[in-house]
This record gives sequence, structure tokens and C-alpha cells, in this order.
Amino acid sequence: MNRVILMGRLVRDPEIRYSQGENSMAIARYTLAVDRRGRRNQNDGQPTADFIRCVSFGQRAEFAEKYMHQGMRMLVSGSIQTGSYQNKDGQTVYTTDIIVDDQEFADSKGQGGGNGSSYSRESNSPFMGGTDDLSEGFMSIPDGVEDEGLPFT
Repeated sequence: MNRVILMGRLVRDPEIRYSQGENSMAIARYTLAVDRRGRRNQNDGQPTADFIRCVSFGQRAEFAEKYMHQGMRMLVSGSIQTGSYQNKDGQTVYTTDIIVDDQEFADSKGQGGGNGSSYSRESNSPFMGGTDDLSEGFMSIPDGVEDEGLPFT
């Protein structure tokens, strides 16, 4: 079974490209900084991290483009894909990517990312309740409703 679940912070905004051809598809690439559990840097005592490349396609890529920004903590699940290619110097470069099946915000709305970004009900994100458009299957949360009574975070 090839299944991966990661939680980490976006190193930078996702890079979005579109495939060529008649049925072009969005492709998002981003890197998550994932802390190593229980490991600390010997020099300064700070946690050490692995920088893991992730790739999402189609609607997941469009979601990444609209709503994911540097510093946000994300929960990502998918599968590992390895590969290799020859660089311009003729050396073999090995790659490891996570092919994303699911991606969600790991912080609550009020916690934002490391660059001052935050999620709020006033944003245009249907996932955060800032719009009355129900076409994407999400409903808005009325003002005054406290998060403690909701069955999710």
C-alpha cells in the first residue's frame, strides 16, 4: 500500500501551470516543511524539518492556487511517486514527490500562516463561510455562531 499523510507549512505559494492540449488541466506544485518528530537541531535546539514536494492536479490544483499561501499549515494525503531524469550535465537526478489526493487546512480560521496571512469569515473563500454561494457544496456559517459548537475545526 502506498499511502502518505503529512502535516506541514507551505514554504512558498504554490506554483501553478496548465497542461497543453485540448483538455488543459491545472497542475500545482508546492513544498511542505514537515517537522521531524522528536528531533532537534544540535546547534540551536530548534526542530528539524524535511522539505517535501507535493503535486496536485485539476480541481485540487485550482484550490491550491486560490486558497493556499506561504506559511499556512496544511494536512495533505496522497501517494509517493519516485522518478529520475538526466540533467543538462548528464547526471541522473532522482525525484520523490507526493501525488496529492486530499489537502486541507490544518489551522483554525483565526490562526494564520507565518507571513501574517489569516483566514477569516470576511474572506471570499467558500470553505471559510465568507460567501452565500452554495454551488460548491459548502454553506456559510452565520455571524455570531461560535466554533465550539460545530463538529469540525
